[in-house]
Amino acid sequence: MTTPSHSSTRALFDTQHKASRVHTVVPLALRRDRLLRMKALIDDHSTALAQAVQKDFGVRSLQLTEIADLFVLRTLLSHTLKSLPKWMKPQKVSTPLYLQPASAYLQRQPLGVVGVVSPWNYPVQLALGPVITALAAGNRVMLKPSELTPHTSALMAGLIGQAYAPDEVCVVQGRGENDIELATEFTSLPFDHLFFTGSTAVGRIVAKAAAANLTPTTLELGGKSPCIIDASCNMEEAAIKIAHGKLLNAGQTCIAPDYILLPKGKEAAFGHAITQAVARLFPTIAGNPDYAAIISQRHHARLQAMLAAAEDGGARLQTVNTGGVAVEGSRQMPPVLVFDAPPDCKLLHEEIFGPILPVVPYDTLNQAIDYINARPRPLALYWFGTNIASRDAVLARTVSGGVTVNDTLMHIAHKNLPFGGVGESGWGSYHGEAGFLRLSQQKPVLVQSKWARGDLFYPPYGKRFEQVMGLLRQFV
Repeated sequence: MTTPSHSSTRALFDTQHKASRVHTVVPLALRRDRLLRMKALIDDHSTALAQAVQKDFGVRSLQLTEIADLFVLRTLLSHTLKSLPKWMKPQKVSTPLYLQPASAYLQRQPLGVVGVVSPWNYPVQLALGPVITALAAGNRVMLKPSELTPHTSALMAGLIGQAYAPDEVCVVQGRGENDIELATEFTSLPFDHLFFTGSTAVGRIVAKAAAANLTPTTLELGGKSPCIIDASCNMEEAAIKIAHGKLLNAGQTCIAPDYILLPKGKEAAFGHAITQAVARLFPTIAGNPDYAAIISQRHHARLQAMLAAAEDGGARLQTVNTGGVAVEGSRQMPPVLVFDAPPDCKLLHEEIFGPILPVVPYDTLNQAIDYINARPRPLALYWFGTNIASRDAVLARTVSGGVTVNDTLMHIAHKNLPFGGVGESGWGSYHGEAGFLRLSQQKPVLVQSKWARGDLFYPPYGKRFEQVMGLLRQFV
């Protein structure tokens, strides 16, 4: 697809905007048709999409893209198609006594044009997931995928161009430095809603650009997602789940465990358990097609610099390197546990987004909770153990986008749980009906009855008014 100019990007928006205002009613049949076209796109081209992702990463298995990108989209489509008739129905609401015999309901309508800015780490799922949700809500969609996955972005652009008219769904792409200009222009368009997935730092820029147009946003960001090991935890059972959650896509996952809170004195046991778990999941690291590469040399260098700075500050690094033959330029980075990291190091303050796991010991559960609450609210939180009182204390006294107990990542896979952040980890939720509502206007409608006596509240005010109000005060 040809890189769009500023004028053509605006022209695409204007086309969609005009169509959304002319065709404000988007019936169920048309929404289903648009979703079924997306389903056919994914089903018919799943192998090609997985191969494009593999090419962009250098090393990333087709199976990883199948489970983490394509399967997620298939379940989203299935649930959405099944639930859409119910979601679209007007929702009756009860009417208070003082407005009866009127009736009222919420009419769920499309917003209009939704802009989607998607990231590179799960480049198919995190691009098409919001698109699917927006289409279900009856919207038109403009998608700007990441420039760091050019093969995947180009393939999606071509396939979407074949499946949809430009006034339904379209894709705009940047190239190199041009992408910064395009992203700036794209996020400055007066969308009816702007959906962004990416880092907190860029999320701030997106929110500022959208604010100029009073464009509402959904920001799916990241942050430091803690993983608490309770004293009651079985270390070996927890380690395999933590290792899987951390090393899926080599740690390049927004809800990956970002650091471990561990009872003091358990460091050696945890290091041993993780080493065993990694060996079970990845018998080798270098050259292993199941172990994803870091997306770019720049990102790889950033991770190495964070490790070096922590080590210079006195941290102890435990590299979990299970061997293998390195492929030149593959950027496969072995997992690293970091103990005794200095409090001011970047590993403890910036989202890591790689296979590095700092371990922070604590003396009491209160200390662990205080540590979490002294920092920005995370996108995810994980707790491992069997002590119900400890679990409930963590759930009650911490605030996060989502939680999985005795596992990692799995809350994102539940079709009836909304997914989103809080505070610096984002705002707005999607997945399932939560996403449908996020990208719909719930218009309140009151239908007045011919028997209504609203005139009882009209001026001139006098004795009758006081009697009516006195009666009503007994019922409110």
